[in-house]
Amino acid sequence: MKKYFSQTQAFAFLTIFIFGTACNGPAKQDLPKDHPKLIKNIGSPRYGNVQCSLQDKAGNLWFGTTENGLYKYDGKSFSQFLMADGLNSNNVYSLLEDNDGKIWIGTYAGLCLYDGKTFTKIEIPLPKNLPPNKNDLYRNSHWVFSIMQAKNGKLWFATIDGVYIYDGKSLPTGQAGFTPFILNEASGGFLSTNNNMERILEDKAGNVWFGGRTNEGVYRYDGKSITNLKLEELFQDGPKPNPHNWAWPQMQDKDGNIWFSNWGGAYRYDGKSFTSFTKKDGLHGGVTRIIEDKKGNLWFGGDAGAGLSFYDGKSFTRFTTKDGLINNSIWSILEDKTGNIWIGTRETGLSLYDGKTFITYSEYKH
Repeated sequence: MKKYFSQTQAFAFLTIFIFGTACNGPAKQDLPKDHPKLIKNIGSPRYGNVQCSLQDKAGNLWFGTTENGLYKYDGKSFSQFLMADGLNSNNVYSLLEDNDGKIWIGTYAGLCLYDGKTFTKIEIPLPKNLPPNKNDLYRNSHWVFSIMQAKNGKLWFATIDGVYIYDGKSLPTGQAGFTPFILNEASGGFLSTNNNMERILEDKAGNVWFGGRTNEGVYRYDGKSITNLKLEELFQDGPKPNPHNWAWPQMQDKDGNIWFSNWGGAYRYDGKSFTSFTKKDGLHGGVTRIIEDKKGNLWFGGDAGAGLSFYDGKSFTRFTTKDGLINNSIWSILEDKTGNIWIGTRETGLSLYDGKTFITYSEYKH
C-alpha cells in the first residue's frame, strides 16, 4: 500500500476541516492548491481508466482503476492498493459496500473482499458445463463487470462467466452460497460466448434489470419470470453511424423513472414506454454512467470525447476540458455526502466539480 501525503497537506486540510465544521452542516470550502492527488504510477499516461467509485459508510472515497489498482481517499490522503497488498488484479472494474460494511471488488481476475484490514480472494464456482471462452484475449479472465446488493440482502454479480447470486449467508469460500442465474442460454456475450450481461439494477418495486452489449433490448426479472423489453435503435457518432439497441441499466430517479444507456445515448422508462435522448436533444456521445444528485438533477458521463452532461429535467448542459474537466471520456461519476461531484476518466484522470469549478485530483508520476 502506498500513501501520498505531506505535512503541508495535513495542515491545509486541518484548516479547511476546522472552518468547514464551524458552520451548521457540511460546507464547501476553497481547496488548497497543494491538495492530495491520486497518483498514477503504472503504465503509460495515455492508457487506463478511473473505472468505478463509491463512498463508504465512514465517508471514505474509493476509486477502482484499470492498471493502477484501487485507491482510498480519506479526505487527507490517497492510499493505493495493488496485487502486492492482496488484490487479485490491478484492473478494478466494480465496487460495492455491502450491508455489513465490507467492500466487494470486482476485477479482471474475479472477486476480492476487503474487511477493512485484509483482502480475501473469492472464487465463484463455475458450472461444469460452462463452455470455454473462445476469445483468445479473455480466455483466462474472470472479469466482474458489476456488483449489486438487492433489498433481500443477496448479492448479484455480472461476470464474463455469467450472472451469479450470492446468498449473503454462507461463508464466501468459493464452494458455497453462489448460484448461477441463467437469463438467455442462446445469447452470445460481450468478449465471450459465456456472458450476456454487464450491468445489474434493482428498482424500487424489486424488479432486477439486466443489460449488456450484443443483446437486444434489456431484461427484467420480477422474481418469477424474465421479460425482454425491446428498444429503438440509437446511432453512435462516426463516419458511418452504428446502430445500437442494447442498453445498460443505470439508475432509478426520484420520480421512479429508470434510465438506461448505450453508445447512441440514453433511454428513460416510465413503467410503460421508453423515451430516448440523443445528440439532437443535447446529449452528446455514448453514455457510460448516469447518476442523480441530491437536488434531483441528472449527470451523464460519456465516452469518446463526449464529456460530462448535466440535465435539469428540461435541457442538457455539457462540460468538457474547455471548462476544466481533466479528460472528455468519462467512466465513473460519484456525488459525495457534501454534494461534490467526482468524475473518473480515461488516462486515469480524476476531477472534482464543486458546483462552480473543476479541480484536478490526479497526476501521472512514473
